[in-house]
Amino acid sequence: MTTDVDAGRRRFLTATVGVVGGVAAAGVAVPYLVAWQPSERARAIGAPIEVDISKIEPGQMLVQQWRGKPVWIVSRPPAVLEALPGLDARLRDPDSSQDQQPQYARNEFRSIKPEILVLIGICTHLGCAPSYVKQDEAPLGAGWPGGFFCPCHGSRFDYAGRVYSGVPAPTNLVVPPHMYVTDTRILIGADEGSA
Repeated sequence: MTTDVDAGRRRFLTATVGVVGGVAAAGVAVPYLVAWQPSERARAIGAPIEVDISKIEPGQMLVQQWRGKPVWIVSRPPAVLEALPGLDARLRDPDSSQDQQPQYARNEFRSIKPEILVLIGICTHLGCAPSYVKQDEAPLGAGWPGGFFCPCHGSRFDYAGRVYSGVPAPTNLVVPPHMYVTDTRILIGADEGSA
């Protein structure tokens, strides 16, 4: 008994099975591959954040989260700015020689605009969270004009985030990369060199 083979039909069925198999493989692979991609939330954690500073008053501090870290934005009053140079003799690194800030913040105010300070709010000793102590509320004895105080081990920082001598913290607080998008909006996590 001889059977005639329809070669055209065989090619059609082979191609159809191949296409259906390819679509099925893609249908299984796509969700698997997507599951390995970081979520939108995870991507956003490392992305720059934009902060509106239009309502911040002198002496006030805003706290934002960037890359899972607290970022402080402090509006420094003129009296605080005037007092900063007089503290140099009491500081471990008054000229910010160690690389804890971008080049544009390597000045006596450690900021782009003297009145606005941007810092990562983590102590450089053991990663604790220092407290913001206003100039008129400094309780730690005569001669400390306020700034940032880490209650864990007693480290103190001035209003530019510079560490005092004789405390456990080894370096100044970190200034993150940032830039002004407008006069009242700051982009934290990016600067002119990376934007």
